[in-house]
Amino acid sequence: MQALLDVVLPVFLVIGAGYLATRLGYFSDAAVDGLMKFTQGFAIPCLLFRAMASLDLGADFDLPLLASFYLAAIVSFAAGMTGARVVFDRTMTDSVAIGFCCLFSNSVLLGLPITERAFGADALAGNYAIVALHAPVMYLIGVTAMEIARGRGQSTVATAGKVFSSMFRNALIVGIGLGLLVNATSFPVPKVATDAVDLMARAALPAALFGLGGVLVRYKPEGDIKVIAMVCAISLVVHPTLSWALGTMLGLDRDAFRSLILTAAMAPGVNTYIFANMYGAARRVAASGVLISTGVSILTVWFWLLILP
Repeated sequence: MQALLDVVLPVFLVIGAGYLATRLGYFSDAAVDGLMKFTQGFAIPCLLFRAMASLDLGADFDLPLLASFYLAAIVSFAAGMTGARVVFDRTMTDSVAIGFCCLFSNSVLLGLPITERAFGADALAGNYAIVALHAPVMYLIGVTAMEIARGRGQSTVATAGKVFSSMFRNALIVGIGLGLLVNATSFPVPKVATDAVDLMARAALPAALFGLGGVLVRYKPEGDIKVIAMVCAISLVVHPTLSWALGTMLGLDRDAFRSLILTAAMAPGVNTYIFANMYGAARRVAASGVLISTGVSILTVWFWLLILP
C-alpha cells in the first residue's frame, strides 16, 4: 500500500488534475495542445538531450537489457496483431494498428516519472537506454507491417527509408541524437547552455503529465470492449511478464531489471492513437485503449512495484 501512495498515486493525481481541469472547462483544448507542444517539442527533448549526453554509452547501453525489452515488445505486437485477426476477425490494417497498441509503451510520460519516484533519479540510466531506441524501433516495426498489410508493393528498404526520414524530423529523436553526438565527441557545451537546458528539462515531466490528462479527455471508452481488454492484458501483463523472464534468463543487474520491468509495464502511449489515426485503422480501439489501460495501470504498476527486487 505504501508503494501505491508514495510512487504511483502522485503521478496519476497529476494526470487526473489535468483531466479534471480540461473536463470542467478550466483548461481549454487549445491550452492542452499548447502544453503538449511545449513538452513534446521542447522540454522533453531537452530532458532526453541531457540524459543522453551524460550516459555511459558502454555500460548503460546494455545489450541484454535492450534485448529483454524489445524482444518482449515484438512478441506482444505479434500477439496483439494475431489476436485481432484470428480471434476478433479484424482486417489486416486494423490488426496491425491493434498490434501497435500492444507494442508501444508510454516509456517517457509514465515510465520515467514512476521509475524516478520509486528508485530515484540515479536509477533512470536503463530507462534512457530503452527510450533512446524506442520511437525509431517501434515506428519502423509498425509502419513496415502496415505498408505490407496495405499491399502497396514498396520494398522494405524503401519503407524503412521513409520511416527514418520521418523519425529524424521528430523533436524527441533530435534531442536524443544531439545528446548522443555530444556524448560520443565529448563536445564542450558551455555551462550557461546546460543550465538553460536543465531549466527546460525540469519542467518536462510534470507539465507533460498534466497535459496527458487533458489529452485523455478526448478519448471515449466506447465499443470493442473485448479487443480493448486484450490490448490492456498484453500491454500491462504479457509484455512485462515476458521482459521479466528474458531479463532473468540474461542475468540483468538489479537497476537494469527495475528499469526494464517498469518501462515494459506502462500503458500504451498516445502515439498509438496517432499511428491508428494516421492510417485510419482501429482508431476507436486505440483511443479507448489508451484511456482505459492508463486507468487500469494504477493497479498493475503497483503490483509490479510490490514484486520487484
